[in-house]
Amino acid sequence: MKSHARVVVIGGGVVGCSVLYHLTKFGWTDVVLVERSELTSGSTWHAAGGMHTINGDPNVAKLQKYTVELYKEIQDYSGQDIGLHMTSGMMLASTKDRFDWMKSILAKGRYMGLDAHLLTPKEAHELMPLLDPDQFVGAVFDPVEGHLDPYGTTHAYAKSAKKNGADIYLHTKVEDLVQREDGSWRVITNKGEIIAEHVVNCGGLWAREVGRMVGLELPVLAMEHMYLITEDMPEVIEFNQTRGKELMHCVDFDGEIYLRQERNGMLMGTYEKACRPWSPLNTPWDFGHELLDEDIERITPELEVGFRHFPAFNKAGIKKIINGPFTFSPDGNPLVGPVRGMTNYWSACAVMAGFSQGGGVGLALANWMIHGDPGFDVFAMDVSRYGDFATLGYTNAKVRENYSRRFSIRYPNEELPAGRPLLTTPIYDKLKAAGAVFGASYGLEAPLWFAPEGVEDQFSWRRSTDFETVGAEARAVRDSVGLMETSGFAKYAVKGEGAEAWLDQLLTCRMPAAGRMTLAPMLKDDGKLIGDFTLAKLGEGGFLLIGSGIAEDYHMRWFETHLPKDGSVTLEALNLGLVGLAIAGPKARDVLQKLTHQDLSTAAFPFMTVRKMDLGMAPAIVGRVSYTGDLGYEIWMKPQYQRYLYDLIMEAGAEFDIKLFGLRALNALRLEKSYGSWSREYRPLYGPLEAGLERFVAVGKGADFIGKAAVKAERESGGELRLRTFILEAKDADVIGDEPIYLDGAVRGWVTSGGYAHAAGVSVAVGYVPKEIADIEAGWSIELLGEVLAARLQPEPLFDATGAKMRG
Repeated sequence: MKSHARVVVIGGGVVGCSVLYHLTKFGWTDVVLVERSELTSGSTWHAAGGMHTINGDPNVAKLQKYTVELYKEIQDYSGQDIGLHMTSGMMLASTKDRFDWMKSILAKGRYMGLDAHLLTPKEAHELMPLLDPDQFVGAVFDPVEGHLDPYGTTHAYAKSAKKNGADIYLHTKVEDLVQREDGSWRVITNKGEIIAEHVVNCGGLWAREVGRMVGLELPVLAMEHMYLITEDMPEVIEFNQTRGKELMHCVDFDGEIYLRQERNGMLMGTYEKACRPWSPLNTPWDFGHELLDEDIERITPELEVGFRHFPAFNKAGIKKIINGPFTFSPDGNPLVGPVRGMTNYWSACAVMAGFSQGGGVGLALANWMIHGDPGFDVFAMDVSRYGDFATLGYTNAKVRENYSRRFSIRYPNEELPAGRPLLTTPIYDKLKAAGAVFGASYGLEAPLWFAPEGVEDQFSWRRSTDFETVGAEARAVRDSVGLMETSGFAKYAVKGEGAEAWLDQLLTCRMPAAGRMTLAPMLKDDGKLIGDFTLAKLGEGGFLLIGSGIAEDYHMRWFETHLPKDGSVTLEALNLGLVGLAIAGPKARDVLQKLTHQDLSTAAFPFMTVRKMDLGMAPAIVGRVSYTGDLGYEIWMKPQYQRYLYDLIMEAGAEFDIKLFGLRALNALRLEKSYGSWSREYRPLYGPLEAGLERFVAVGKGADFIGKAAVKAERESGGELRLRTFILEAKDADVIGDEPIYLDGAVRGWVTSGGYAHAAGVSVAVGYVPKEIADIEAGWSIELLGEVLAARLQPEPLFDATGAKMRG
């Protein structure tokens, strides 16, 4: 066994072998994979082996498309037969709501070039005679689906990697990981020790245990998963003989089953409601090529629906039942990337759909390790999307929920209940008493809207029971004044003698003077957006940086990687150590002035001013800025003062009929200003010129900030895209994101976000289109729930286009 290697990959399943192959493909050949048993000894060997390209997240779908397209390459290169069967497939809907959801998924695929289309039940039956067309309302056909041999595929990756120079050590169990002072790793195995520059946790069922070796508790849990294989079925044999091909894959979402042909019979699997975690605390190291006990009674409700939807199964004998463990993260997506706070410790685990996503995960991680960037926007799979709130108990609750709902509809306005409430602020009970309907964001309960007594969210793809109430909240802000909680934003304190110089290199903006704030984009080396913040200089108190709450760990990983080594900068994520309230609307100044002796006039406290001041008896930080686009103020305080300040503001605002508003009204208000948001308009796919943030990029400042050269190049070339706002002739639904944008009948762009702008009374869509057509006024349309609706370009903000009210 080698004593040194550049990379040690731990785990010989399909993901570990894909990572190994991609590292060698891109030039890192001094790489080793260690596997405690044989290749495929975890979840891989008993997987059903299905793969497809369609996914609700287009960025994940791109990686799935890459994975499927990769299979011929590794088969040819390795000489290993992978048993590839490209059968095509369909997704089936037995309810109108499900069919609406499928239409939205199909629309997302249009601008990605996925060749899928809608089917009637009769057309679906023609392609798949085993189904009963009377049980369905429609389907989506996808030509790029199929299945393969998990063993052969994993070995094809492994043989390709070995052909490129990699080493694979079987029956080599990692017993400990110890980082040395120089940052390299001691990979201690039962057969000796390897010193490695990088370690990759592809441990699969043992990913938690490999994480615990370095003090890391990864949010991953194994679930028992069952599928059955039938005896030979005459219907299958007849189809094969008359059509000359295999039966296609089917996913019956409302039946919560999937099925495909297996030899002369069929394979049927389910994600049952009565799900069961496997080994929730520790995974036994001696578990291997074993299956779990059959428990068909637990999946009987789903099988009964499946047998009703596919009547031929009623006459089929069951040859085998497979029950084996698969790992899941709380939201079902993989956990990929560098682990914050560690040097060269990488995660590639919880890849439940290993044969749809394994190739893409290997590609992204190899890019990341070699080039410092995954080459894609992989935030949906980034291990940093979970913070320390994702404990073992939280993970257990959310994984069980996710598994049981894998084939359920997640409506745009649906908030899932498991693992909640977990994080709450001091005014949680007051907001709840006022009718707050909460959503969970990065573990924190955040008010979405304030429901009148007796009114609840009715989950729908179309406008729902919150529509009028959210409209009233938005109009109250525009007409008078509203109050919302802002504790869900991420807050960072940056101090030290080197703080300003460091921020000047990290962010694109000019550094604000003491007592001032500025908008502050942050870029990667390639000039793409990795963050957007508000930066406030608090004088001797250093800097306060405000950003997206869901990206806190993601941004902290970036910050810490780039901190100077000399200790001249101290950085702290304040979490709920600093909480917030915001007031906005034409009467906001009148309310706040009642609470302080300081002059809040425009002359004394202009737009983008920030100052420490007492409000009533409570110390606070007050910034004159508002994401609503109105006259407004953000107020930050220690948590022990929040209840007091909430009551004080509500009392002071009573004469102006102050109204609480939530995140849904905030979305409606920011759309009227064409303001973007992190993870939608602003993400690592776009440059600041494309995103409309170029005015906040000071290429002329002295600091050589990250991405400066790329930004200059973008300005010279003009970039490729432009962010634009459209008014949509919507009916009873509004866009939510990823819908295709058409010009003269051809797909030319995509929606990033949208909704109904209540104060303006129009439906709004924000999205990217090529720069060459970005200012064409006529001919636009947007697809929404299967309909292509007319749209018009909105060249300036709907509200306060000049910013006079915001600055006045």
